[in-house]
Amino acid sequence: MKKSNSLNKETLLSTLWIFVTFNYLYCDVVGLMDAGLLHQYLTGNVNGIEMNQGFLLAGGILMEIPIAMILLSRILPYKSNRITNMAAGSIKTIVMILTMFVGAPTLYYLFFGIIEILITIAIVWIAFQWHQKDNQELRARVLG
Repeated sequence: MKKSNSLNKETLLSTLWIFVTFNYLYCDVVGLMDAGLLHQYLTGNVNGIEMNQGFLLAGGILMEIPIAMILLSRILPYKSNRITNMAAGSIKTIVMILTMFVGAPTLYYLFFGIIEILITIAIVWIAFQWHQKDNQELRARVLG
């Protein structure tokens, strides 16, 4: 007998996006407590990357992805939801893997980065395996 999951996929995916977003943000907060990194922020150059308006805009756009996915995972229709979660999860996974090769990552960055990569891979996997009938069966069990 198949174990029933009390969360529908929209709720599960939205919750995972909340979890990963908190990890992204807290890693950034911890980075502000790193004296060496904070000094680089204040000089406007971090690990050889200039913190200019274009770079900060790109960072803002990348951070908006998981923030938007918290909402979009709950409101998009099935097909769009599934595709958007796979795309957003893939983008965030690739970006996080690439950031591991910029400079020498700190232990805390590796810790949060591994969690973030695992969660975004899980998001892609859950969305990939998601079938519309999963939510219909859950609704039938709850309502019927």
